[in-house]
Amino acid sequence: MSAHGTRGPFDFRFEVRHDGVAVLTLDRPASLNSLTFAIYGQLERLFLDLDHDAEVKAVVLTGAGKGFCSGGDVEDIIGALQSADAAETLRFTRMTGAVVRNMLRLGKPIVAAVNGTAAGAGAVLALASDLRVLSTSASFAFLFTKVGLTGADMGAAWLLPRVIGLGRAGELLLLGDKLGADDCLRAGLANRVVAPERVLDEALALATRLAAGPSLALAMTKKLLVNEAVMDFEAAIEQEAQAQAVLLRCADHAEFLAAWREKRAPRFTGR
Repeated sequence: MSAHGTRGPFDFRFEVRHDGVAVLTLDRPASLNSLTFAIYGQLERLFLDLDHDAEVKAVVLTGAGKGFCSGGDVEDIIGALQSADAAETLRFTRMTGAVVRNMLRLGKPIVAAVNGTAAGAGAVLALASDLRVLSTSASFAFLFTKVGLTGADMGAAWLLPRVIGLGRAGELLLLGDKLGADDCLRAGLANRVVAPERVLDEALALATRLAAGPSLALAMTKKLLVNEAVMDFEAAIEQEAQAQAVLLRCADHAEFLAAWREKRAPRFTGR
């Protein structure tokens, strides 16, 4: 049964396919899918609600038209914040961070199909996804410093060094330069780079594979990847031991053994 709130209405497209893959398409192509106050709020709530939506096993995040997401809308957000007071501004920046926090906490994999420009907040949304498939025409630009803002925004200064290393992350966050698809692949920011007409299909293929997998095991893996970032080695090893002890006693692992003995594909249920 779907959780309340995961079917909209939204200022973007959201569809749950029969295979358990939800496709979230940012849909403001005229502005390269820039984000508004409303969209930020909807994304914050949606990624929270999806944890309780039994129909959704994996999520694909993409953009309509030629761009993935160009970041915050200049007039709707940047212009409006000029007249906001300090408390209103802080509420906004906390909301944008909450979008990323809820993406990381979501116990379901998110695959970004980066079909074009991913800039500013758009780059962080792709970064916060678990896997990134890039079109050959795609690019990343963490351009916050170019507009007079800190490059450490929405968790970028925590996430990016973990993906591509501190030195490279510092360069991108300080200079705000654009990184093309092939450079993203070499840096480890992209998991796949494919032709523009294949980017969504490749992301869907990955998401479909994940949706059919052992969802409890995937959720635990994602959780530990985040949690262990702030642990020392001894704490991480102990957390992994406890988590694996739980998973060893779960139904999906028993199903693997039964399937192996019966020489068939396992039918995972997420239990």
